[in-house]
Amino acid sequence: MPLSDTRRRAAALPGLDPASYRRHALHDDAAGPLHWPEKNCYIDLWIELVHAVGGDPNAMLGHTLPVDFEGDQWTFFKPSHDQLRRLYGIDVQELTIWRPLAEHALEHLAAGKLVSVEADAWWLPDTAGTDYRCKHTKTTIVLAEIDLDARRLVYFHNAGCFALEGDDFDRTFRLGEPHDPAYLPLFAEFVRLDRRVQRPLAELRAAARAELPELYARRPATNPVRRFAEAVEADLPLLRERGLDHYHAWAFAGTRQLGAAAELTARWLAWMDDTPSPEAQRAIAAFDRLSAGAKAFILKGARLVSSSRPADVPALFAPMAEAWDEGMAAVGGVVAQA
Repeated sequence: MPLSDTRRRAAALPGLDPASYRRHALHDDAAGPLHWPEKNCYIDLWIELVHAVGGDPNAMLGHTLPVDFEGDQWTFFKPSHDQLRRLYGIDVQELTIWRPLAEHALEHLAAGKLVSVEADAWWLPDTAGTDYRCKHTKTTIVLAEIDLDARRLVYFHNAGCFALEGDDFDRTFRLGEPHDPAYLPLFAEFVRLDRRVQRPLAELRAAARAELPELYARRPATNPVRRFAEAVEADLPLLRERGLDHYHAWAFAGTRQLGAAAELTARWLAWMDDTPSPEAQRAIAAFDRLSAGAKAFILKGARLVSSSRPADVPALFAPMAEAWDEGMAAVGGVVAQA
């Protein structure tokens, strides 16, 4: 958009209404109980974006299979740009922020492109009860519609589609703030939808089955849950010293990513075939147990941190470690039978 352009409103997905938007089953307990209704801000966004443009987000979940414990976090899993292009024809490119973000948004949304950008959850009303107006945290949102005169933004975040306005709009786009040479623009991408394709279910399932051997080959060389248990045991004194606020940040980077990835792996394997083989069924059940165990540990871990009593951490993680072993062995059986 030329700087002289007078455009004040733009929508990449005309007709999108947060009030009537129905989120995908991967975020909806009504479609089946979920251990982790919200996973991480990036995969949650992509589940909803693919769903909103008519695609099946189940097809891209295979990237959760090889997640690993990275030392101070679990893999922050996300679909690759290649995956999105291959499965859905969606093209993601970095957006160079060389002018005010609102001008970029008007330019790209008017052209039918979405804009993904890091944001401060302080100004996101959908985080009411956690971060909204009480805690500054970095997250990722996708801009779908902007109206400068109404000071209103329609955006995707976490497990749904929402709107913000007024002061939240101004602060999200830094409107009315004096130029600050020390301010570094947040990372942003634009999402091209003009070449997207809607592949039939059979084709998506075939693509997932073809991808499985390569993803299985990328699995961690040693059981990451056991390595995680060792780190938890070593970190417990420091976690107790720093308290629950520190624990919650630690748990998001660790336990939540482990559990959410395991749940999505189970969902991906179950989605891949109407009648999963016995080996696939065993893998699905094992990863579901792993996910449920991680969810239970969120509360158990909080109690551990709040206590000074000795704890048998390896025993707490043993069932989860066994589930990982069983799940990976079963996936290996599926690969061998292919």
